[in-house]
Amino acid sequence: MGREAFLGWPVSYREIRGSYFSLTGLRSREFLCDIGHTWFSQLGESHVAVCTVRCWHNAINTAGGIMNYAPYDVANWGSDVMAEVIQKLGYKYVSLNPGSSFRGLHDSLVNYCGNEVEMIECPHEKIAVGLAHGYAKASGEPMAVILHDLVGLLQGTMGVYYAYIDRVPVMILGGSGPGVQDQRRPNIDWIHSANVQGEAVRLYTKWDHEPRSIASVPSIMARAHRVAMAEPRGPVYVALDAGLQEQVLDKAIDLSGFETMSALAARLGPDPMALQNLADTLCGAKRPVMVIGHAGRDPQAFYQLVELAELVGIGAIDMGTRLSFPNRHPLAVRESEALERADCVLFVDVKDMVEFTHRNDSMTRSVVSRISPEATVLDIGFNEIGISSWSEDYAQRIAADIQVTADTVIALPMLLEICRKLVANDKAEEAGSRQKWRDELADMHKSTWSAWREQYEHVKDQSPVSTARLATEVWNVVKDYDWVLTAGTAALWALRTWDFDRPYRHPGVQLGTATQIGISLGVALAHKGTGRLVVDIQPDGDLMFDAGSLWVAAKYELPLLVVMYNNRAYYNDWEHQERVAKQRGTPLDRVNIGMEIDSPAPDFATLARAFHWWAEGPITDPDKVGEAVRKAAQYVSETGRPALVDVVCQPK
Repeated sequence: MGREAFLGWPVSYREIRGSYFSLTGLRSREFLCDIGHTWFSQLGESHVAVCTVRCWHNAINTAGGIMNYAPYDVANWGSDVMAEVIQKLGYKYVSLNPGSSFRGLHDSLVNYCGNEVEMIECPHEKIAVGLAHGYAKASGEPMAVILHDLVGLLQGTMGVYYAYIDRVPVMILGGSGPGVQDQRRPNIDWIHSANVQGEAVRLYTKWDHEPRSIASVPSIMARAHRVAMAEPRGPVYVALDAGLQEQVLDKAIDLSGFETMSALAARLGPDPMALQNLADTLCGAKRPVMVIGHAGRDPQAFYQLVELAELVGIGAIDMGTRLSFPNRHPLAVRESEALERADCVLFVDVKDMVEFTHRNDSMTRSVVSRISPEATVLDIGFNEIGISSWSEDYAQRIAADIQVTADTVIALPMLLEICRKLVANDKAEEAGSRQKWRDELADMHKSTWSAWREQYEHVKDQSPVSTARLATEVWNVVKDYDWVLTAGTAALWALRTWDFDRPYRHPGVQLGTATQIGISLGVALAHKGTGRLVVDIQPDGDLMFDAGSLWVAAKYELPLLVVMYNNRAYYNDWEHQERVAKQRGTPLDRVNIGMEIDSPAPDFATLARAFHWWAEGPITDPDKVGEAVRKAAQYVSETGRPALVDVVCQPK
């Protein structure tokens, strides 16, 4: 659009504000000044003129960048520097529940930085952290969170812990103090402050700090960002003193070298000889199987692992920590006997080596290995890097014959290249042996899927709705969309029925009660604007913890389809009480006490409508599930707004 067209526009504050983004797209201060002078000379000194001049001043100041609502052009307060740093780190969003301890930073983000780092308001700090967790998990990019003083930090601690054990980069910022005690308000600033606030989360963050001066803020936050993003990733915490936020700057803070200071270091590569030995052993095995953990954090691993499996002839067991392997691929052998038959087991970026390789007796608390004692064990991953002396999330190790410490983002392509060369030299007997094992794996895959189908046929007409029917009905709808599943898999039935054919389909399995809805919000935020349908098969007990989170999806118009997996119970614990009752001979008809979410049963559809969602249910008839989900999916797809279908289900 040319200069003449702009000069012909009618002038009003609202119209200039509305046209701001078109104007700033011109990236010419001279052009804007020329237009502004022509308009303003005709306005006089009316209120409209004053408002228009202010708005135009901001547009001129930010013709090539950010809208500035502050009455100054350069950082004037300590919090302005903090906000600029957050902006320069490239964060797109910051989630928070409001708090006075960061009122200065809040103002700077909204006004001086024009809310370019978009603020996502949450009704609870745990939801704010969970949302950032889900966003980072789905996008691969870190997100910022601000927590109010000590009390807000304590509210968010469980979210922080789950981000830590899930290896997710979250930049957690906290208002604190003021540390200078004679600046504190009576009572409230004292009871909300702590001596070294980061102590509250130090045992389950990768790093924490508390800047003592404005000049130190850029370097400390740059380091925090680097630490969060260094693999294995995780949350960091930086307390930003309220007094420093509200301190008037006596000199400018130089941020000219900040991009270099905050740049990430190179990833960790493998020892070449160790990797060669691992490849030799893997390619020399007759019946190899790989167990895959976090490798899918890199989308390319999804395709690299398929090529490796097909090339060498390796059965793949995807733990689901991150989606790493297509579930319908004939070499995908989860829930089959492939592991018992393997003569070589390769762990790929796995933290807990026992979970998928051992049988567990819950009541005797005994575990028995499924891996043959004669099998060779190979391991490639981070191993002891980043291990905690407090959290035992590292779990039990299995002794590995060859262990390579490396980031699989670097190591997998290298391993694949070595294996290509080794397999290219196969003699006819070796090639035949590989193909025989491929065929056997494909037969196991087919047999497993057939068994799942038979199980589905047996329970499909039952009411309340079986989890197999729930997952199938949702799949029959979402398969016609470009879809993403946020976390929960309906007791594994989504993995047994859906087609996970792209790396972005699933950022990883659910982590535990009171985590899923927050993480799902973040996944939906990450995919907002892509046209994808984001689906959350949402447990009822989880939503009961954080019902207010539904407001966030409505407020920010997240494209989220929630289908309730509503068994009206905290069934995981109910199941434990059944086992104890059977072991001890106590009455089975009393295990529901303190376990059921019933009498009264929550009406989740009504709850969702109260937060301005489209909603339907509760549904108990399995034949009515599909149509309700179809209508909900259509609503989300057409409007970009959230919808919920409440389905009453069997326990598991």
